[in-house]
Formats: sequence, structure tokens, C-alpha cells
Amino acid sequence: MSNKNSRLHMRKSNKNIIGCIYFFAFLFLAMIGYMVYFIGWRSDDLMGNSYNPRMEVFNNRFVRGAIISSDGQVLARTEVTDTRKNKDGSDNPDGTYTETRQYPFGRVFAQSVGYSTKGKTGIEALANFYLMESNSNPVIQVANEITEKKSLGDNVIVSLDAGLQQVAYEALGEHNGAVIAVNPKTGEVLAMASKPSFDPNTIVTDWDSIVNDSSSAGPLLNRCTQGLYAPGSTFKIVMALEYIREHPDDYQNFAFNCDGKYRDPADDDYVVHCYSGEVHGAEDLHTAFAYSCNSAFAKIGTLVDKKKLMETADQLLFNQELPIDISSSKSRFTVTEDSGIWTMMQTAIGQGETMMSPLHEVILASAIANKGVLVEPKLLKQVQSSEGNVIKVFEDSAEKQLLTEKEASLLGSFMRSVVTDGTASKLRDAEYAAAGKTGSAEVSKNGETITNAWFTGFAPYDGPEIAVCVVVEEGETGGRTAVPVARAVFDYWLNER
Repeated sequence: MSNKNSRLHMRKSNKNIIGCIYFFAFLFLAMIGYMVYFIGWRSDDLMGNSYNPRMEVFNNRFVRGAIISSDGQVLARTEVTDTRKNKDGSDNPDGTYTETRQYPFGRVFAQSVGYSTKGKTGIEALANFYLMESNSNPVIQVANEITEKKSLGDNVIVSLDAGLQQVAYEALGEHNGAVIAVNPKTGEVLAMASKPSFDPNTIVTDWDSIVNDSSSAGPLLNRCTQGLYAPGSTFKIVMALEYIREHPDDYQNFAFNCDGKYRDPADDDYVVHCYSGEVHGAEDLHTAFAYSCNSAFAKIGTLVDKKKLMETADQLLFNQELPIDISSSKSRFTVTEDSGIWTMMQTAIGQGETMMSPLHEVILASAIANKGVLVEPKLLKQVQSSEGNVIKVFEDSAEKQLLTEKEASLLGSFMRSVVTDGTASKLRDAEYAAAGKTGSAEVSKNGETITNAWFTGFAPYDGPEIAVCVVVEEGETGGRTAVPVARAVFDYWLNER
């Protein structure tokens, strides 16, 4: 009996030992997996983090590399002054060594390129690891180490086009706002202009005045990615998609007679007016979209299934981190199954609590232009050594299906009619066929009602090459104020470049 108990005890002990072996083997494999993940996908991000103390080592060895636009313009560079040695190689006791980061385009690229003092922002932060590394000639690097001279860091080529950026920035004129343009087929961000701006060349001396001046309306904020605005009628893209999804076989039968307003039958107090009280008459879904009829879409807001609308918003990336590698804000969509009639009427015309960034708007336009497929926005193209040798080519962007090809085609045709028959008439006589959606969002500022003007769209309609979103703060309407900005961008990219 005792032998039997002994054997049982040994078996139990062996099971415990084997369990421990499996447990530690699992931990070992998990550590290996993490190391593979870290080295393969996360090492550049973490190594390039400005809070990483190892970056100070690189800073002492290498001169920060340049940031260069896709059309070959220097957007940021480091100017070195070293007078510690005389021409004959002797020490100069009065000599100094200074590095000055220079931004040749000043305010034009301030938020997108960012700055590398007072912390790091924009592309300066995104590409920090590559700018602080050097793949220049190793013999020269050794010689520089011996003579205590810094080697030149690598240069980063970005997707931004300097010519297009200048056009976008200047097209905003005296208005604050944002212009972002992307290639819908590759995801490359072509322009990212934000106003008000600041001069990154003088960021250190201007810092206190910038952060303490409440009248400056946040020049450090990249309005393209971080700005959140009521979307106005551009949100009708989402509402039209939802109505089509709920009525795939009979959305063409939608009919509405616009007399300038929509009053909900359940409550006379719930009234939505078309802009300036305009009367559109008999409409179907297509013409209501082209005319940007608030009354028709307010009715649609009361007809759609709230739960399904929430699901569509989720599929379209609302309340989520947007797929871009620089700082951005989540768009907000707050409709629930308990939302009331007034909330739904306001939401349908982009005037409720929904908030969107220009980045999010251009993401939707890009997906529609690209047969429903979003190619995620990217800013970095290549890393080159100071001698111009290609060190790294960044991978193609990931893709995500936001809507079906049929849905994208339908919405694209709706957006085309906005140009040919509707509110984006200032694009009608362009040499290319454009498609888009205007918006005029009324918001309160300092107790007064102002209008932020929107346009989001793409061109050419057949074979899109560029998608654009424009927000003009305190503009007039989207058609009057935002469309001309978008046209300047389209004209340059498609005709003048």
C-alpha cells in the first residue's frame, strides 16, 4: 500500500515538474516572439523616441539629417558652424561649435514638418531615428571620430510636395483653416497646410508668446490631423451611404418635396431649414445630395436605423485612432439607440455633436475614389545617406475596405453631381472632372454664430490622382469659400505641376 502511495506521489511530482517546464518554455518562446516583434516592427519607433537617452549618444556623434520633399526641396536642415580649429589644424581657444536647425519654408510647413527643439513634433518626431543615424562613408566616419568631428546624419525623403503645399497654404489667404491632400491609390500625403501658423526658425524665442497668446487660435495645432470641426453637409456622405445600405433595392424611390424646411410630424418644434431658406422642390436621393438639401436629409435622419448607423460610423473609423503615424484626433460620433428625433435630424446634416478632422474627411473621399479601399495615409518615402545612397524604402501602406465597390461608385456619382449640378459649381468649368461634397457648418464662437466652410472630394473623376479636404474657418459657404481653395490645389496638381 505504501509503494502504491509512493508511486502516486512520484507521478504527481512528475506532472508538476512537467507543468513547470511547459510554463517556462512558454515564457521563453513568448520572450523570443516579443524580441522578434520589437526588432522587426517597433525598434525604430522606440529608438527614435526623443525621450530615449540613447538618442543623446547619437546626437553627440551625428549632425541631424535633412528632411526633403518629394519634389526635391529641403524642408529642414542643420547648419553647422565650427570654428574650434584654425585652418592649419591648431586649436582655436575662442572658437565655437553650433548647430542651427533651419526651415527654409518657414510657416508653410510648420505643423507638418514640425520642430526639433522644445520637444519634437510632426515629421521631426516621426523620422527622429533616421535623422539621427548615419550611413555615410565608414572611413569618413572613423576619421571624424578621431578628429572629434560629427558625421552627417541620414536624410529623409517625405511624400509632401513643396509646390503643392505652397499653393494650399496661399489659397487659404487670410483665413484660418486646413488643407490636406493625398494620393488615393498610394496613401501618400501630398500636402498638409494649417493656419494660423508660426515660424519654426524662431520657435525658441517665440515660444512664450505663442503658448500664452489666446488670440493666436492655436498655431501649434495641426488643424489637418488634430483639428475637430462640425462637418456640416459633408456628413451627408455618411447619411447617404446609410440610407443606401438600408434600402439597397429601392433607394432610387426616395422622394421629397422641399419647401425650404422640414418639420417632424411628431413635434412641431423640430424644424430644420435649408441654407438661406432655399426651396429645392421635388427631389430624389441623388438630387437632394447634389443640392445639399438640409430638409431632405433631416427627414432621412428620422428614417434610418440608429443601431445600423452606429455600425456604419464604426466601419468608417469614427471614435477610433486614425491610421496615420503623427499625432491626430479621434472623430466623434455620439448617436445611440436612445437618441431622440431632434438629435437625429441635426446629426443628419452634420450639425449635432458629431465632430470630424480634415484628415478623416479626406480618408473617406480617398476610399470612395479608390473603389471603397482606403490606402492608409503615409508621410515617409525613403531614407538616404548624406551621399544620396538609398538606405531604406518604406513599405507600401496597408489597405482597408471601408465600403463596397458598388457603394463607392454610387457615392462617387453623387459627388460628381455636386459639381455638375449642385453646390460645387466653381469646379464646373475645370479642365478635369472633379467630384466632391460641400459643407457649411454653423457653430458658436464667443457667443456669435459663425460658419466653417468645407469641401472634400477628388479628381479626376475617372482615374482619381488626388483627394482633397479643405476647411476654411469663419468662411461663407463651402461652395463660395472652400471650393476655390480646393480648385487651386486640383489645378496645380493636375495642370500646372
